[in-house]
Amino acid sequence: MRWKYPSYNFTMAFFWSPFLVKAKRENSDGPTHTRLYNIHLDEFDHKWTSQVEGFDYVIINGGHWFFKPMVFFEKGKIVGCHYCLLKNVTDLTMYYGYRKAFKTALQALNSLENYKGVTFLRTFAPSHFENGLWNEGGNCLRTKPFKSSETRLESTNMELYMIQLEEYKIAQKKAKKNGSKKFTLFDTTQAMLLRSDGHPSRYGHLPSENVTLYNDCVHWCLPGPIDTWNDFLLEMLKIERVKF
Repeated sequence: MRWKYPSYNFTMAFFWSPFLVKAKRENSDGPTHTRLYNIHLDEFDHKWTSQVEGFDYVIINGGHWFFKPMVFFEKGKIVGCHYCLLKNVTDLTMYYGYRKAFKTALQALNSLENYKGVTFLRTFAPSHFENGLWNEGGNCLRTKPFKSSETRLESTNMELYMIQLEEYKIAQKKAKKNGSKKFTLFDTTQAMLLRSDGHPSRYGHLPSENVTLYNDCVHWCLPGPIDTWNDFLLEMLKIERVKF
């Protein structure tokens, strides 16, 4: 999907690739009724890698889709999974797939001969379920942001964040060595950790709909948090423009 603004000589595009690498839905139900996906951890997702060479800036991110049940493939063969519950398939955890997917996606950008732009890696945005998991009655009812002293990054959120940082540093080092590309960290994690007030909770549907939903403490549907991302990005683009 692309939006073109000719009078500004500006084009913006969006490419949907929740796992960043080649992926296919294997089962519409899966062990947790949230589908089961085959993830080819060492293969580029050409839906986006074939489209970005002409862009000056690329923003890449990935996160909560990796909580879904997945079967991991490398060199065309199953190497393990995350909560797939398949016989004789080792559960390597989501962290294995997350790291490999980011490594491959960043390698894809580094390998594109005609891509000379700046890549922003937007870091993980934590969910905010309290008093239970997403499928155990967890909710997010706060109406004000946390103070910085009231919460901290830990456990799964910390692990995913650190994986991103580590893979970013590897890709950045390679880009500097080659000299034709640049990677920049678009770090939203700590800011979003404080914004438990930014989720729709049980109001994630129209009032007239007769539906029962899990409380949504993942998506950012209220004013504030995403506006902050825009402010961050604008300042980072200004800095990059000055450097060039």
